[in-house]
Amino acid sequence: MNVLKIATAGSVDDGKSTLIGRILYDTNSLTEDKLQAIEDKSKQRGFDYLDFSLATDGLVAEREQGITIDVAHIYFSTPRTSFIVADSPGHIEYTRNMVTGASNSQASIILVDARNGVVEQTYRHFFINNLLRVKEVVIAVNKMDLVDYSEEKFNQIKGEIEYLAQKSDYQDQNLTFVPVSALHGDNVVTASNNIPWYTGKSLLEYLEGLHVEEEQESEFKVRFPVQTVIRPKTDEYHDYRGYAGKLYGGDLAVGDEVTVLPSETKSKVKSIQFFDQEFEQAKSGSSVSITLEDNVNVSRGDMLVKTGQEPKVVKQLEATICWMDSTPLQASEKYYIKHGVNDAQAKITSLDAIINTDFSGEDENPSKLSLNEIGKVSLKVSKPLFVDSYKENKANGAFILINPKTNNTSGVGFIN
Repeated sequence: MNVLKIATAGSVDDGKSTLIGRILYDTNSLTEDKLQAIEDKSKQRGFDYLDFSLATDGLVAEREQGITIDVAHIYFSTPRTSFIVADSPGHIEYTRNMVTGASNSQASIILVDARNGVVEQTYRHFFINNLLRVKEVVIAVNKMDLVDYSEEKFNQIKGEIEYLAQKSDYQDQNLTFVPVSALHGDNVVTASNNIPWYTGKSLLEYLEGLHVEEEQESEFKVRFPVQTVIRPKTDEYHDYRGYAGKLYGGDLAVGDEVTVLPSETKSKVKSIQFFDQEFEQAKSGSSVSITLEDNVNVSRGDMLVKTGQEPKVVKQLEATICWMDSTPLQASEKYYIKHGVNDAQAKITSLDAIINTDFSGEDENPSKLSLNEIGKVSLKVSKPLFVDSYKENKANGAFILINPKTNNTSGVGFIN
């Protein structure tokens, strides 16, 4: 069965939770007790309709205020597709949660209130989806019932988003526009008779038709960071030395010549194993154990790459940072950097710019980077890292910064 990971985004009260709740209801994915709880709570509030946002807003504070505060992950299936939905909050102060929700998603739904049109948070969420290189983005123009299902209003919003897309440096993104009413179910799961001028698929029909493969990044360049070295303590396998990790970028086959970083020692792949099975080839995204023909020195944190496809080995980085800490980032501050399975100390050498998320440009040489702001920084690390740019390879082009005093994740970075 096809599996699709989706993130939702949108401004406050655009109806993200209601939309997901409506999909769950119309696909019979709600349990009887959950549905009964929604009916009872809706009646208590005096509604003459079901408040579907209660299906996803699990925190007490969320239900009381009618807003989403934290990322909620919802799982449901149709006969064609299994969905994992990250329902992210819409408030500007929860931008970091939206980044978290979208970071592993293959597609994104950005909701726009048809009455309000494109607002500041729409710019921000569209920018983040571009920054994270989310390939499939659906603009769901919600609450069409409150604008009398106006085609003119829909086209106006569509035009504004398309204008934004022209300013993006990520031109491989696929944009799809769907007019919906989450409250009444128009064009959510099935086509609506109220919108005769729209001839496309309903939102769920479109999502079911997506088959987003893991991107083969950086021209199929193999990246295999070693998570652990396997040395069984048994007589039968006392000579066995395997290297376990997850394969990124491209495929790897028995007989391929690889280079071990940082030593630059070369060898060939002898075998590829998963548990008790052996394979001739490992596909990108596979978690496997690899053995080499030569008894070379490989440790946790080293990286195996195909010879001739070596990444950059650097101690200085330029990156785009989304700041997630209440303590602002400033030049000369020190952090721990975690890049894949590698850890190192890092020092911010310069804070170069704050990026305006409405695509209007950058504010250069700021004094600090505050919570939920996105900026460009330069940093120096204490030991060499094996990196690609995020545009070339998502897995090997991202990192996090950790505050050494609190152990909190302070920022997420994308290597330029």
